[in-house]
Order: sequence, then C-alpha cells, then structure tokens
Amino acid sequence: MEKVVISDASCLIILSKIGQLDLLQKVFGEVIVPKAVAQEYGETLPNWIIERSPAQDSLVFLLEETIDTGEANAIALAVEIGHCYLVLDDQKARKMAASIKIDFTGTLGIIISAKLRGIIPAVKPIFDKILLTDFRVSSKLIEETLRELGE
Repeated sequence: MEKVVISDASCLIILSKIGQLDLLQKVFGEVIVPKAVAQEYGETLPNWIIERSPAQDSLVFLLEETIDTGEANAIALAVEIGHCYLVLDDQKARKMAASIKIDFTGTLGIIISAKLRGIIPAVKPIFDKILLTDFRVSSKLIEETLRELGE
C-alpha cells in the first residue's frame, strides 16, 4: 500500500512560482491538502490535488500553539489518516512531524527525488530559479546537494 501524500502550502507556492508544480504529481501522483492549505495557496488546485481537512479540530488547535495553521492542519490530517508522507518546509513543523514519527520531505527533497527517478535531468536549473524567489534556503545546503548529485 502506497503512502498518502499530504502537502503544506509552501511547496505548492514555490513550485508554482517557478513553473514546476507538476513535479509534485510526477513524483507522488495524487496529493492531499487540507482546506487551510488550499486557502493559503490561493490559486485553483489542479485536479490531482485533493482537498481534505482533518475531521477533528482539537489537534489542529493544539498544534497551532507552536506552528502555523497550514502546517497544523497538514500534520493533524496525517495523524488522522496514518501511513502518510508529509511535504513540509517549515523547520518547526518538520520537528513536530519527526517527534510524532511522521515521514516528511520538503520542496528540495521533491526536486532531488525527481532527478533520482529520471523525471528531470538536473536539479541545478530548478534550484537556480528557487534562489531568485523569496524561498528561504541556505546556499550551503544547495551547494552540498549539487555536489552530492554531481552537478
């Protein structure tokens, strides 16, 4: 059984900004986002992104004491569904997911996965586009990743 993939808004936003939103579909197929994430994204979702929110608000409210609404909803939905894979870029949200044993990746991880699966020939052109946006990522991480991938 494949894991359900749930995304936060940051990945949708940054991949849309650089014209690469379809990488999510190419890597994962169908992706689920909570309503709060869809609202934060602010654009019409493609048909391969399914909107589904957590049934119980209590965990969302608890998580919102530490992390933003979108991330709180994504993590709460992952807890509810179980056997999930989260797409999160926010460091606090990633720590929260790790503390409750939810597997996750981020936007850069999706791009790397796309390269390793042969979906894209190189990550550098995409990383270069990301660096021109307001997405916060360390240049050291980019350099190390490019070196590891032989680019």
